[in-house]
Amino acid sequence: MSRQNRKLGFFFVIIGATFWGVGGTVSQKLFQDFQIEVDWLVTVRLLVSGILLLTIQYLTRDKKQVFDVWKNKRNAFQLLIFGLFGMLAVQYTYMASINHGNAAVATLLQYQAPIMIIAYLLVRRQMKLRRIDFVTVFLSLSGCFFLLTNGSLSGLSVPAPAVIWGILSGVAFAFYTLYAASLLAYFDSLVIVGWAMVIGGFTLSFIHPPWQMDFAALPLEGYLYLFFVVIFGTMIAFWFFIESLHSLSPKETSLIGSLEPLAAVLTTVFWLKEPFGSFQWLGTACVIAMIVFMALADSEKAEIE
Repeated sequence: MSRQNRKLGFFFVIIGATFWGVGGTVSQKLFQDFQIEVDWLVTVRLLVSGILLLTIQYLTRDKKQVFDVWKNKRNAFQLLIFGLFGMLAVQYTYMASINHGNAAVATLLQYQAPIMIIAYLLVRRQMKLRRIDFVTVFLSLSGCFFLLTNGSLSGLSVPAPAVIWGILSGVAFAFYTLYAASLLAYFDSLVIVGWAMVIGGFTLSFIHPPWQMDFAALPLEGYLYLFFVVIFGTMIAFWFFIESLHSLSPKETSLIGSLEPLAAVLTTVFWLKEPFGSFQWLGTACVIAMIVFMALADSEKAEIE
């Protein structure tokens, strides 16, 4: 693999991960300053991004896969389940957590998904605990404690609804990760994620149709933020991350992917001026360290196998 391709891969994953993190913070800006409703934003975000990702697949990759995924009843059923209980669930719970709290906490809580996956696999007896798993669980629990309490046992430093939605986002993300594996074995990720977004957005549009919004009341600044969330914070972020896998190892993309929660925290604190205590910074460091440890452990396991 050429050095130029690797440089391009690093560029893709850095930009993709950063856009993911910043997209959450910009969504918080839309909720707080422009009174955009969560239901509406999730609907538009999923529909537009899903259609664009499928278009990219059709124009640049195997166009047959865009429609072949629906020809098998089992695949079609799995895709519907993934779209509703994976994609829609993770997007809605994440945005709801941001709306009730902030993007930093919502993103870090969502990143508790690996620990939930470990717990699920242990219950199903599909894995055995390794030493590295004890380390990651400790970092995860410590990170959550410091993040949500700021080191004080007297109460939460984050609104309870934000915590509940954030934990549910982690659960949904864990399901999203586990359930997608069988579909991704046969179809490109752009196809699966693109259709899952369209399914989720189409379903939510029955609750809040995308055309039911006072478009005239939204200023130009609001439209620019909305454009960033949908195009850069969703579609381009995912597309670039997938592109990086063609020239980088999963280990490298996972490690650099930890920029997402870091970008969310930094923009939430320094751009939106959200209060963030010293122990919450420590909690953030614990969660990011957990991501790094898990990425290193998974790569070592893959090399051994």
